[in-house]
Amino acid sequence: MSFDHEWAELKNNAQMSLNSASLVEGDADLIIRDDDMGKIGHAAFLLHRHLLSAGTHAQSDMEAAAKSLKSDGFATGGALAKAARAWQDQMEVLADSCGHISNHLDYSVKSANENDDFIATQIKASKVSEYLDVSPPDSGKPHIPKPGGPIM
Repeated sequence: MSFDHEWAELKNNAQMSLNSASLVEGDADLIIRDDDMGKIGHAAFLLHRHLLSAGTHAQSDMEAAAKSLKSDGFATGGALAKAARAWQDQMEVLADSCGHISNHLDYSVKSANENDDFIATQIKASKVSEYLDVSPPDSGKPHIPKPGGPIM
């Protein structure tokens, strides 16, 4: 079996698995758990924090080796310098990506909580309207309980 054929089969199987997956907790569209999001965001933050320092600890040694090889006339000196620059660039991209993940998860949790609070407030306000005669403020009528409704 060729690689392309096997890859297409694997992608098709994965797509069918995703299409047949059922949602948990009452077919909710989106479930955000603060604990889960917090763990992922914290891991991304730690990775971001340690990536640049751990990923660049050999940077000065590589640059010194590249300079020494180049001055001795070895073509590998230039190649090593180019690899060191590429490595540094990729480390920065990866660290930035981890920072974006961490920040986005923090924002997503905060935003979801704010949306939930807003929706809860709107639902509570609509419940109040069911029990009170909400007259326009300029009508001069007081807010009184509707007949049959509970007095709050």
